[in-house]
Amino acid sequence: MNDLVIMKDKQAVTSSLQVADKFGKNHRDVLRTIDDLKDVRKFAQMFLETNLPDSYGRNRRGYYMNRDGFTLIAMGFTGSKALQFKLQYIDAFNEMEQQVKFQVPATLPEALRLAADQAEKISVLQPKADYTDKMLANPGLETTSVIAKNYGYSTREFNKLLHGLGIQYKQGKTWLLYAKYQNQGYTHVEPFPYKDSKGLEQVRNTMKWTQKGQRFLYEFLESKGIMPKVEQTA
Repeated sequence: MNDLVIMKDKQAVTSSLQVADKFGKNHRDVLRTIDDLKDVRKFAQMFLETNLPDSYGRNRRGYYMNRDGFTLIAMGFTGSKALQFKLQYIDAFNEMEQQVKFQVPATLPEALRLAADQAEKISVLQPKADYTDKMLANPGLETTSVIAKNYGYSTREFNKLLHGLGIQYKQGKTWLLYAKYQNQGYTHVEPFPYKDSKGLEQVRNTMKWTQKGQRFLYEFLESKGIMPKVEQTA
């Protein structure tokens, strides 16, 4: 299986010759299929044109391709045998990538670089994990003011932000979700007792966010490039 996928420039790849041979295709047809993809976005990240030795040792024009490139051209290969070959390639890519993942650095500089890379990944991912874990760990309701504070907004600013994004509208003194977000279990409206300017006891409704609603807000705002303070870069 290992001969299906090789390592090149620290990336698991296969070749157009290998694909043509395994799937019983004419190499010219495989080349034509790849050439037709040159206008596809990220083509250069998936395919590398090169010279490959054929069965007689003669150099022939060909391509190396990574997992994404292989997946792209293999979409058009049909039939039960083709399916089995695709599965073999998937296994080969997985096996090779696992070997790379657990490869031990050969020199001290490589080991230090690997340690630094891992530390950087952890430092980037940890704030998000901390925020979402904390959010999901709280099964109760959360007020808009607390969520706003997590994002560095005042309550008024945050409410205006959600209104501008088409999430909520104001009815009287209460913020409510627009119809498309209602009945999704995102919020809960409950009575809130307070004293008016004359010191009289009053009650008005207030909207609080459920755990599901907090995740919805996080993912929606993230899609707009709006992150909690703990995830904001300096």
